[in-house]
Formats: sequence, C-alpha cells, structure tokens
Amino acid sequence: MPDAYLVLSYGGPNKPEDVVPFLRNATAGKGIPDERLEQVGEHYYMFGGKSPINELNAELVEYLRDELARRGDTTPVVIGNRNWEPYGNDVIRELYDSGARDILAIATSAYDSYSSCRQYREDIARWLGELDLPDLSVRKTKPFWNSDGFLQANRDAVRDALEEAGDARLVFVTHSIPTAMNTASGTHHEHTYQQQHEVVAKRIADDLGIADWDLAYCSRSGSPHIPWLEPDICDHLEDLHGRGSASVVLAPIGFISDHMEVKFDLDTEAKAKAEELGMGFVRAATVGVHPAFISQLADILQNPGDTSYAEDCCWAGPNPPTVPAIS
Repeated sequence: MPDAYLVLSYGGPNKPEDVVPFLRNATAGKGIPDERLEQVGEHYYMFGGKSPINELNAELVEYLRDELARRGDTTPVVIGNRNWEPYGNDVIRELYDSGARDILAIATSAYDSYSSCRQYREDIARWLGELDLPDLSVRKTKPFWNSDGFLQANRDAVRDALEEAGDARLVFVTHSIPTAMNTASGTHHEHTYQQQHEVVAKRIADDLGIADWDLAYCSRSGSPHIPWLEPDICDHLEDLHGRGSASVVLAPIGFISDHMEVKFDLDTEAKAKAEELGMGFVRAATVGVHPAFISQLADILQNPGDTSYAEDCCWAGPNPPTVPAIS
C-alpha cells in the first residue's frame, strides 16, 4: 500500500486577484500578454473571479477519504494542482517531509489524451526533478473512462435528466482538443480520445434504450487555424434546431464536476443559445460525488494495476500542442 494518495488536478483561481496569475501559470511559455489574459479571464470574473473547481475537488477528496476509511484504509488523501494552490510540487514535498516515500496519484481527468493524461505524468516527472528526492516514488494510475462506476454515475445522471426533459434529443458533451492530439491519442491505445467518448456515450445510451444521440464539444481555445474536434455545442444546437429538435439534454460526460467549462460553456453559453432558438434545455449532472463513482476511485487507488505504462502514452509526436490541460 502506498504512503499517500495524491489527487492531481488543474486548479483554479479563488478570487479576482488570482485570475491573471492563474492564467499566467496555465499559459506559461506562450508569451500571452496580461491584457489578453484579462480578456480570457472574463469567464471567471462573471462568477466573482472564483473557479468552482477547488471546492469541488475538496468535496471529492472528503468523500473519497470517507469511502477509504469505511474500508479500513486510512492512507492520507491530498490534492495537488498544476496551475494554482496547492501546487503539486509543494504537496509532494510536504508528504515527503511527513514520511511518505511512495505516493500513488490519480488525475481528475477521465480520458486518455496528451492534455488529460500524459501531461500530468510530465508534471510529476518535472516536480520530482525539481525536488531531487531520489528515495521518493510517485506513480500515476491510468484514466478511468471505461470503469463501471464512472459509467453508472453518468448513466444515472442522463436518465434523471431525460425524465425531467421528456421528449428531448440527447447530446453528450466533452472538452474539445486539437484533431492532431486526438489522432495521436490512439497511437498506444485501442481508442482515440474521440472514440473513448463514443464508447462511453453508446454504453450509456444502449443501457437506457436510446438509439439516436450525438457527441459535441466545448471549450475550444488557441489559434483558429488549428483544427479541433467538432461540432461545437452551440453550432450543434443550431443544427438540431434546423432539423426540428424542440428540446435537448446535454450530458457532460467529459467532466467529473461542475467546474468552469460546465458552468460557462454549457450552463451559460449553450443554455443561452438554446433559449435564443426557443429550445427546451436540460443539463445532466456531472458524476461529482455519486456513490458509484467515489467507490470506483477508491477501487482504483487500492488496486491500481499497471502504473508503469509507456512514457510516450497519449502522444506520438515530439512536440505536443501547447493547449491547456483538461481539468
């Protein structure tokens, strides 16, 4: 058994003064001026300059600790972020100083791609290099997109949303990534990032007896000249409206909690687009702290399987796209 469990995540600002420094961290090395970061930060300022992600992750960890304790496992569970406090390298140092020598990490990203998988492995490698603690091991579990608990939690959320909406078109939604990153994500795996979502969506739809559904994307960023996975959810709503759909249920299977991509891209922008089109709109819950999901995370931590998978997982090229990781 490891000495500690580390939940890896993206992090987010806690107050307006944090927004630009946080975005500087998230875009480090790209030369983006603060004036542009202020513009990008408007999404956060709309919600008081505070991202929901930190409190949601704290809640997740609390539930996970309780589940592990119920099983007799009192291993410490802590959060470590890439872009905001508590920073992963600081947390690892604190764990080491308290006696931990073997740390098992799990990311809050469910799927395999560079941004949602390998980039977290690179974070760990960089932090260990900075800390220079040769007797410390930090291992990372594989993504959990095809795990039963994750699927059950999403299936329950979709079923509840469809019951609320009545006759509605089901649209699964996830974070878009560059098409090159998507292609590369399948180099060392059976499924690309896009195909992973299609598998999850089909299993949920089949279980609920739904024959027709769609997969759309949100949160595109970066240069408009770089192709990303499509359709964008707002464009897709216009298409569905043109084909006669009167109501939609959006199922955010690409996100485990209601952080900024969900609160802004879906609950704000997509909802506004649906209202503009006169369409009924219901957004299914994220998996959050659903008991089946929490139990699944505990299962993974207690039985992680192979944590030594290829270092080149999720990306085949020498220079992966410089886009924000999926939180």
